[in-house]
Amino acid sequence: MSRGAVHHDGVRIAYREAGPADGVAILVLHGFTGTGASMGPAVAGLATTHRVVSPDLVGHGASDAPEAVEAYNTEVVVGQLAGVLDHLGVEAAHVVGYSLGGRLGLSLAAAHPHRVLRLVLIGTTAGIEDPGERARRRAADEALADSIETEGMEAFVDRWERSPIFGTQHELPTEVRESLRATRLAQRPVGLANALRGCGAGAMPPLWDRIRDLNRPVRLVVGELDTDYVRLGRRLVEVLPNAELCVVPGVGHAVHLEAPAACAELVAGHLAA
Repeated sequence: MSRGAVHHDGVRIAYREAGPADGVAILVLHGFTGTGASMGPAVAGLATTHRVVSPDLVGHGASDAPEAVEAYNTEVVVGQLAGVLDHLGVEAAHVVGYSLGGRLGLSLAAAHPHRVLRLVLIGTTAGIEDPGERARRRAADEALADSIETEGMEAFVDRWERSPIFGTQHELPTEVRESLRATRLAQRPVGLANALRGCGAGAMPPLWDRIRDLNRPVRLVVGELDTDYVRLGRRLVEVLPNAELCVVPGVGHAVHLEAPAACAELVAGHLAA
């Protein structure tokens, strides 16, 4: 495992890299409050054959957390990810993304389809179509961002971990829960707040119309208990021309953490097809 960084329009994006330099690249994108390292279970074992590149998204981990919200806008973050690939000399890569990372991976594929080979999207949507619903979500994300900055990380993480979407994570092994909480607590308030404002679900432009012609093989992985995302996964299969839905029984939103072996098998199988 090696570490590096690339500067894109003055913003430093850190990444981890593992595997042979001449292997087919996999760009691995984490969710909100995570880091590149937190996606390890999803790509377990693939570094023996692939070049696995795991950036820390802007505002997260070792990447910069700028004060300017514009550095977090979806199209800007897509440019940062393309910049990581350019820096490493990667013309096209597989993409594995979870939640926020899945939305950004899908955005990358929509904007630069020639840069993407196959996609595995875990707990992912193509955005909120209804303008009213999107406006309500944006207002909620703005309120949450304000609370992160005013109340601090511990209060936010306590609140975040009580979210219904993460209810199944209480069943994770103690060491996994402790590691997950430590990663969340180590984030910077300005980075998480601006990520919500710039590329949160309310801020992200919906992709449904843009992906109808995205003829890349896509595997959608969702937990059976993550019912909203099971529904969204079914909708994505209807819209994407070359997609399949894999529902993992007995788990929730973070399939790579709650069923790591099953998730890794689904990822590896799709990328090897």
